[in-house]
Amino acid sequence: MMEKVQRFGGAMFTPVLLFSFSGLMVSLAIICKNPMLVGSIATEGTAWYGVWSIIEDGAWTVFNQMELLFVIGLPIGLAKKANARAVMEAFVVYLTFQYFVGGMLKNFSNFFGVDYAMDAGGTSGLKLIANIKTLDTGIVGAIVISAIVVWIHNRYFDTKLPDWLGIFQGSSFVVIIGFFLMLPIAFLVALVWPKIQGGINSMQGFLASSGVLGVWIYTFLERILIPTGLHHFIYSPFVFGPAVTPDGITRAWMANLNDFAASTKPLKQLFPEGGFAMHGNSKMFGSIGIASAFYLTAKPENKKKVISILIPVTLTAFLAGITEPLEFTFLFISPPLFAIHAVLAASMTATMYAFGVSGDMGGGFLDLLAKNWIPMFANHKTEIFTQLAIGLAFTVLYILIFRFLILKWDLPTPGREAVSDDIKLFTKKDYKAKKAGGASDAGEPEGNRYRESAATYLEAFGGADNIEKVNNCATRLRITVNDPAIVAADDAFRAGGAHGVVRNGKAFQVIVGLDVPQVREQFEQLLDIKD
Repeated sequence: MMEKVQRFGGAMFTPVLLFSFSGLMVSLAIICKNPMLVGSIATEGTAWYGVWSIIEDGAWTVFNQMELLFVIGLPIGLAKKANARAVMEAFVVYLTFQYFVGGMLKNFSNFFGVDYAMDAGGTSGLKLIANIKTLDTGIVGAIVISAIVVWIHNRYFDTKLPDWLGIFQGSSFVVIIGFFLMLPIAFLVALVWPKIQGGINSMQGFLASSGVLGVWIYTFLERILIPTGLHHFIYSPFVFGPAVTPDGITRAWMANLNDFAASTKPLKQLFPEGGFAMHGNSKMFGSIGIASAFYLTAKPENKKKVISILIPVTLTAFLAGITEPLEFTFLFISPPLFAIHAVLAASMTATMYAFGVSGDMGGGFLDLLAKNWIPMFANHKTEIFTQLAIGLAFTVLYILIFRFLILKWDLPTPGREAVSDDIKLFTKKDYKAKKAGGASDAGEPEGNRYRESAATYLEAFGGADNIEKVNNCATRLRITVNDPAIVAADDAFRAGGAHGVVRNGKAFQVIVGLDVPQVREQFEQLLDIKD
């Protein structure tokens, strides 16, 4: 069951990867259209304003079509066969479901207790999806329907029908089953979802007013669940879903960015929901503290090697919010240290929120700069300086606490290992490339490097015969094996460039990094060759 949940969480990350760039472009467009920041050239009606309005319209694509993105994205990660066909099937069945819901509300609005005559949006509970006026089930509805279609696809796509019905095989058969299954599901959704919408509205008010404690619990869970891969289920309903604001924190923040920037009211008063999207602060301020503690506790003769490894990986965490190379280093060495990290991260965010900091801060420094600090500086510099002061204070706390515990528990963090020649935080090829001035090994093509890593992992898993399922999330190759007893030790995976391995029965997660889609592609090609 845990393997299935982890696989589902990883599949959800496929569309989420698109949000960072889109968010940055929306932020940039909003900044460039703000006369307070760029002067009179940004006045409405100028050519400058018009060009950036066009760019902003395009940048909103991902946020305006989130439901469709999740419908399309889930089959890519969850379908066990013919993924492209599964995407088409999910798209068609999802639109069918929405037409059914819209039709039921249009013809029997009194029965379902929905005023279908109201305009979509606002408090109506209605939304236009692919020009279909229907109930606003958000990404929750998209994920559920897409998951149902993937289940039908995995079970019935290969079903052999009689020859005279052969035209209805494959994708047609999946869509046919989906068509008839969507009728009762649409009826239940039309009957139940308006009541859920009322409950969500109540929950939004409760969580938004739950204050510092709610923010602390949210951030703690988001960090502590990273090793299991279940942290997606914590932040997704808040950041992209309706947990505290109907369209998700990211979209709500971007939609109101100009108004927030122009207002002199405190950010916490303008956007209290933003407390549930500040987990990125630990990726910036916490990572600096952790890396500094590693350096300070390294053996004197190893400090140069350690800092050459820490600088690039810390910059990646600070600027882009990719923290796994750092976090998994001490997670595997000492899980209690990771728990302390989660406590510190939650305490940092809760403290910032208590002192009035709010916004959309789930990524790294570049994301923070574009979406928060630059547009907010004119009228909200107090909150920005408060955030910076608290963040740096917690950086010092991280250094002091991590340094004390590493020495007290005598943990083999980088530079303290018994064998000092194997100091490592990330892949050997990355370290060699840095030593060689950034060049790849012997001019080797990237595809070959990914293939070598994939071959190493396949061998470590015991060969193709031991592989049952292959999947990935943003940074991890997720594998289900037939016999976990023959899977090699973590060192065998690290030889292929992995940062570590999470083991849970037959389910394994190889921490690859952002190259994981390319590695998975090579891994699956090797499996085809073996077959």
